[in-house]
Amino acid sequence: MKRRDYLLATWTWIVTIALSLFFIGMSLRFRKKSSESFLQFAIAGGTLPFFLILFTDIATIMGVGNFVGHSSKGFETGIANIIFIIGEQGSKILFALLFAGFAAKFTYKSIAELLNDLILRDKVSRAIIGILTSAIMIAWIGGQAKGMGHLFSVFTGTDPIPLIFFFSAVFIIYTTIGGMLSVVWTDFVQGVLLLGLAVWFYIKVYAKIDFSYSQLKMMLADVNASHLTELSISGWEVVTLFITGCFGVLAAQVYWQRCFAAENPKAASRAMFYSGIVAIVFTILASVSGMIVKAINPDIEAGNAIPWLILNEMTQSAALLFFILIFLAAISSASSQLHSAAIVIVNDLIIPFSKEIKDRKLIVISKWLVVLVGAFSILAALYSESIISLFAFAYTMTGGGVVPVLIVGLLWKARKTEQFEMGKHNSKVSVWGGRIGLVSGAIISVVFGILWGVLVSTLLTIIASFILPNKRATN
Repeated sequence: MKRRDYLLATWTWIVTIALSLFFIGMSLRFRKKSSESFLQFAIAGGTLPFFLILFTDIATIMGVGNFVGHSSKGFETGIANIIFIIGEQGSKILFALLFAGFAAKFTYKSIAELLNDLILRDKVSRAIIGILTSAIMIAWIGGQAKGMGHLFSVFTGTDPIPLIFFFSAVFIIYTTIGGMLSVVWTDFVQGVLLLGLAVWFYIKVYAKIDFSYSQLKMMLADVNASHLTELSISGWEVVTLFITGCFGVLAAQVYWQRCFAAENPKAASRAMFYSGIVAIVFTILASVSGMIVKAINPDIEAGNAIPWLILNEMTQSAALLFFILIFLAAISSASSQLHSAAIVIVNDLIIPFSKEIKDRKLIVISKWLVVLVGAFSILAALYSESIISLFAFAYTMTGGGVVPVLIVGLLWKARKTEQFEMGKHNSKVSVWGGRIGLVSGAIISVVFGILWGVLVSTLLTIIASFILPNKRATN
């Protein structure tokens, strides 16, 4: 091993261990508070201010998938990937405008609990939604572990599989100890560092093309990759990519949970709006960075695009700073998703089917589920083809099943003049309408595409609710 490579590997190990211990130490500070009640562990008692919601959103959004995964897709598909990004990341702005303030009025612990209380009143449907929304979180956690394992192996020459287990262990320990308070406060630190490092990194990358898209086009033409600057996909594919990203995020538990945790609706909607803008800008920058690597070296594998750029085109110090950037992105995003997944399973798959469980036991169960979800996510990371394929599958299945039922349920009120309130059922969607809409939407979306899934789910939810209406009162 060359001296430069040896030094980089050594410092990478030192930084990794130091940051892991630092964030685990931070989580210990909130251990006692998070153990006061399941409400505290799940949503910090619904008391989080604007700045914590903002930075936990930013830290969650800017995961390793956005830095490494989207750069790889940019390397492969060029500007066509930006359509998916606009749907996936732009939906956060849509969420902020339409749902964030609404969600912050309540102190639910999951989107499934909201749908159950206001619309469906059916524990089977609640469980189905819990399973579907967990898929997105498992995909995200697996994506962080997969990306970090691969990147770390490039930097140190170590087998990536044990490293995937190592990073997953860090995510699990860090999340188990401190609950929501631990997640959001460490996300605050990580979010501030992420923004600064990301700006620095993209300045370095875009200097390679003199900050000129015209220069990039000429460089791509020189390596016979001009097609990357053309939107060479059909209108149907454009709409499908947009809807896949958009509906997947609208069904993401992690964003609903942060709104439930906000101290007021204004804090939730403002935080989601600003973080959505940050997400669009930085994710598009990541995708175009992949195109820049293609212009410099078209012969490498797409998955190695950004690691190659760092190791071959930047100084050792820059490479180490980039690694810190990706590590922060991975650990913050994974911890948020792990926490949300555990809460969903307890709240929507255990509580509705069990007799009354004491609060302290719910916290213990949640912590054990963090471990189980983390282990399952490792398997998803090991067997998935790529980070983005993992995300896209989960977005398609969950978005196609949950979002149509949610929208139909909120728009099709039983009592049109009444506002939605916790504890009051106010929707014409019936139990079987919800069940059929959820299952059909998820299956059809995976088999035939999300556009067909959304259409079928919407129609069957309405038709089944007419044919099989609820017999009980709706108040």
